Amino acid sequence: MDVVEDADGGAVVVCVRGEVDSNSVDTLADALDKGLSAGTAAPAKALIIDLTHVSYFGSAGLNAVLSCFERGRDAGVAVRVVADNPEVIRPIEVTKLDNVLRPYPTVAAATAADAGPQ
Repeated sequence: MDVVEDADGGAVVVCVRGEVDSNSVDTLADALDKGLSAGTAAPAKALIIDLTHVSYFGSAGLNAVLSCFERGRDAGVAVRVVADNPEVIRPIEVTKLDNVLRPYPTVAAATAADAGPQ
């Protein structure tokens, strides 16, 4: 798994590539922690988690993203998930978290969303 942090439209973007499972989740969790910290100082007060290049998304990854979302909400940072791939969308839908995480189809759509925690 590879994780890269960037900025887009005043938001922090964490782009994840590869498989997210119990072996790689610590790397993801660390990147999300750093991204969330950076998001508190970002002009848009937003962290965008781009999962469009994830080829496997296990429950460990889903828990890490959900935890980041909840901590972001508590800190006043909007955490938005970007995914259009079934490897990520399906686990989110099966666990009925699509109403909470509400995946966006692109980083641009997530960046353009209303500011503030969701």
